[in-house]
Amino acid sequence: MILLALAVAIFLCAWMAGVWAYQRAVGNGGWTDVYWSFGMGIAGVACALWPLGETTTRQWIAGALIAVWSLRLGTHLFRRVAGSPEDPRYAGFRKEWGKDFQPRMFGFLQAQALSGALLCLAILVAARNPAPGLAWSDVAAGLILAGGIAGEGIADGQLARFKADPTNKGKVCDVGLWGWSRHPNYFFEWVVWLAWPVMAIGPDGGWVWGWLALVGPAFMAFLLIRVSGVPPLEGAMLKSRGQAYADYQARVSVFFPLPPRS
Repeated sequence: MILLALAVAIFLCAWMAGVWAYQRAVGNGGWTDVYWSFGMGIAGVACALWPLGETTTRQWIAGALIAVWSLRLGTHLFRRVAGSPEDPRYAGFRKEWGKDFQPRMFGFLQAQALSGALLCLAILVAARNPAPGLAWSDVAAGLILAGGIAGEGIADGQLARFKADPTNKGKVCDVGLWGWSRHPNYFFEWVVWLAWPVMAIGPDGGWVWGWLALVGPAFMAFLLIRVSGVPPLEGAMLKSRGQAYADYQARVSVFFPLPPRS
């Protein structure tokens, strides 16, 4: 498994180097999210199904789950990025980094590649859980991942419909899930990664390596809340929406869905 994990890390670094070249050619950093999603799908399926012995039903389930996640997220981002202005986060980086944007962007994407390799460890140990047959934990993992995908899709749909209404131009979306969390799409993306430790640890937690899958949701929460998700997007929204977004921050939870404050 160690060699497979190393191969996945090398693949993702090479993949994101290609993505860097593409975004430089088209002048839109938003494409990096699209191809990171697809690259993670390829890497995740390899973690689940690469033959290291007899392929189990659990491996096939894990491979199918990560493939569905990747296709859903990558397709959604593709539709959002194609023909649209650059994502506010990357536009902010471009302005902040100035002439150093491309070199720093390369380093940023390589960090994303290594982050993806770390996340793939959760998939790897979940798929390779040696417990015989299937258990309730495998079913629970599938339901958790499906719920995360569904929640993210609902949040994305609500935001798209809000933006499509011309009367909402310049306003802050606070309808539906967006009235309970400022970033419900990020929250449900985190929920997806809760599935892997459930599958990896299993009902009795007897496989020691399975506990390594906890790195998935823990590291994803760190990335979304502290690094590449919430902070740059919040900064961009404050610049574009001003006091309206500050008022939104005052009444709506930043990540976990909670009843809005009056």
